[in-house]
Amino acid sequence: MEFFEAIILGLLQGLTEFLPISSSAHLRIFGDLVGWGDPGATFTAITQLGTELAVLIYFRHDILRIISKWFRSFGAKGGAHSAGIQKGDPDVKLGWIIIIGTIPIVIVGFLLQDLIRDQLRSLWIVAVVLIVFGILLGLADRLGRRVKTVADVSYRDGLLIGLAQMLALIPGVSRSGASTSAGLVLGYDRPSSARFSFLLAVPAVFGAGLYETYTALTCQPGVDEACGTGYGMLETVAATVVAFGVGLAVIAFLMRYISTRSFLPFVIYRILLGGALIALLSLGVLQP
Repeated sequence: MEFFEAIILGLLQGLTEFLPISSSAHLRIFGDLVGWGDPGATFTAITQLGTELAVLIYFRHDILRIISKWFRSFGAKGGAHSAGIQKGDPDVKLGWIIIIGTIPIVIVGFLLQDLIRDQLRSLWIVAVVLIVFGILLGLADRLGRRVKTVADVSYRDGLLIGLAQMLALIPGVSRSGASTSAGLVLGYDRPSSARFSFLLAVPAVFGAGLYETYTALTCQPGVDEACGTGYGMLETVAATVVAFGVGLAVIAFLMRYISTRSFLPFVIYRILLGGALIALLSLGVLQP
């Protein structure tokens, strides 16, 4: 039965990770709603390795080019130019921007990991955050100028979007939703906001997922407070594989969708889900 549960949760993770509706909120709500309980921050972080692998596959040309040029810019004795890299190369710059934009979530995630695992997973917080950040996404999508592309990302913008990504440590915010909203506010078009959001998430999500995997494999049950994933490692790996396959399909769908349409359906969905969650909590159907 646990294997079936993990597969369903992996499917849910893949469906919701890249849409601006918060995968962690959906895993948290769904687990309680069907009586399986909270799968936990560790399970969520590990299954996100699958969805981030989907990012690597979908954006492989961009990622390989950025990584290659970034390392080559250090490689030659005569400097970046002799390594075939022009001064001010946009891919080298983008590599540095992604590193800088990742710093906020790494620092806050490390310092506040106990708070993230416990208090911030309250369903009351999830419900309010779903609504508030849904409204913010709607405003950003409607009012943003949408004139910049990924090639225009500056160090300042990268840091600001990184600060927005940091808020995704709160279940219900949505990593893609927060960073995409920030991109829209800063004047980037929808595909570019989403594209940079996905690229920016790679180091942070892989870092968190690998850390949680290491913790799950080395912790001592009954000794370490946050030990295990809530499911066996086999079940967790299976869920991660499912999340990868579904996530890859969802990225392709979303990038096509937002090239011609707005985020309004996701805004409406977030507000309705948050309102329904508040009603269920108020009626005692769910416990926070």
